[in-house]
Amino acid sequence: MTDLWLPALLVLVGFAGLIWSADKFVGGAAALANNYGVSKLIIGLTIVALGTSAPEVLVSLNASLQGQGDLAIGNALGSNLANIGLVLGATALIAALPVQNHLLKTEMPVLLLITALAGWFLWDAHLSRGEGVALLLALPCAMALIIWSKRHHPEEIDDDIPNMSRGRALFWFVFGLAALVVSSDILVRGASDLALHFGVSPLVIGLTVVAVGTSLPELAASVTSALKGHHDIAIGNVIGSNLFNLLAVMSLPGVIAPLAMEPAVFHRDYLAMAALTALLALALLVSAFVYRRRGGPRLGKLMGVVFLAIYAGYYFILLG
Repeated sequence: MTDLWLPALLVLVGFAGLIWSADKFVGGAAALANNYGVSKLIIGLTIVALGTSAPEVLVSLNASLQGQGDLAIGNALGSNLANIGLVLGATALIAALPVQNHLLKTEMPVLLLITALAGWFLWDAHLSRGEGVALLLALPCAMALIIWSKRHHPEEIDDDIPNMSRGRALFWFVFGLAALVVSSDILVRGASDLALHFGVSPLVIGLTVVAVGTSLPELAASVTSALKGHHDIAIGNVIGSNLFNLLAVMSLPGVIAPLAMEPAVFHRDYLAMAALTALLALALLVSAFVYRRRGGPRLGKLMGVVFLAIYAGYYFILLG
């Protein structure tokens, strides 16, 4: 037990550093772009929207470079599970989440397609460099489609950009990025040591400790927004984040080095994520028909309970 405090401390410090530095990095990047005349619409669609995935990307990159590709894959799949099961589940318990029609027509079909593509690549428990590159190359295509959709719904974009001078914005951009890199390195080292101490695979640590930790910014932001009554973009943010996790976070281990994984990655973890994604799509579709004439489609407390129960059940299977 005396050997446990150091890796546990590293994980806590890494998490705290990731959350703090991601906020500073995104704020600095958004303010810097604003100072150079980039429109708030584009900033909201790129820097601000994707900034919440910065911790997952840096952790995945760092883990892959340290030969911990399993941890990186676990982080991607586990974050997607946490985004739907934990983030959407907890937020739906606080307030009914509106379902915009374009989510059903554009973003959700794209997420289902990319989820199927990821399953095709993972079914043999091996991620090749070609497969990693294919996922990464699909990222700009998926993002362009979402940007096209969001341009028609600018009211759903977070354009709360900090007001900073160019010098201050540049400082927080550089310092925040450096702190992200250092924090992710600390977190990966601590998580790897925890896996070694408890005799579990880095994959399981990535699916649990790291995935939940890197999803904390999304959870905090969604719950806070719901409490304030600003919950119109919760579902769209989760769909966008999950797309980014599959295309950017999961692709990095394959791009850096071909990766052989445990068979459970597909049969247990991927299938759980795919099932929860399909359930979200079905819930959105059903809500569009059931509630069309009663104040518009929305996800309510029942689905919040279902998402949380399934997420808890997955943990029971994973750690049982």
